[in-house]
Amino acid sequence: MKRETVWSGRIVELQLLGGRYEVVRHASAVAILAVRGGLVLGVSQARPAIGARTWELPAGLIDPGETPLEAAVRELREETQLCGRLVAITRLFASPGFTDEEIHLFEAHELAPCEGVPDETEEIEASWRDPLEVWREVADGRASTSGVTLLGLRHALARLGIEP
Repeated sequence: MKRETVWSGRIVELQLLGGRYEVVRHASAVAILAVRGGLVLGVSQARPAIGARTWELPAGLIDPGETPLEAAVRELREETQLCGRLVAITRLFASPGFTDEEIHLFEAHELAPCEGVPDETEEIEASWRDPLEVWREVADGRASTSGVTLLGLRHALARLGIEP
């Protein structure tokens, strides 16, 4: 199928496939689920695309030349100043109807403080939250988050034996 690039930016490219399908090519990303004492680690940040502040799992783009695991280690350090052993849970496509963005979800174990250099373009605040409380806030419209965060929360709740 013929691909025509209509627009290209720093992390996305809009293509027209076969003169019919609009496809957003997007850099792949990682997200990290960390659970400690029944709480889940997340970051609060402004998301201009939706005009809201979200609470999400630590996450970020995979840089050119990085593996998903290397990106996850870097993002966890940058956003939370923590290190740990990371285990892949799954990978998923954010919205395969129009984008090829793939997200790799990892689970962090054996967390310990470590130095990381925060991304100077981000204003984030890390916090530990009750996963059921976050789930309910999103479900009733009091909060917004990402799909991969909901998947991580569901995974954490299942591990904790809690049905939302």
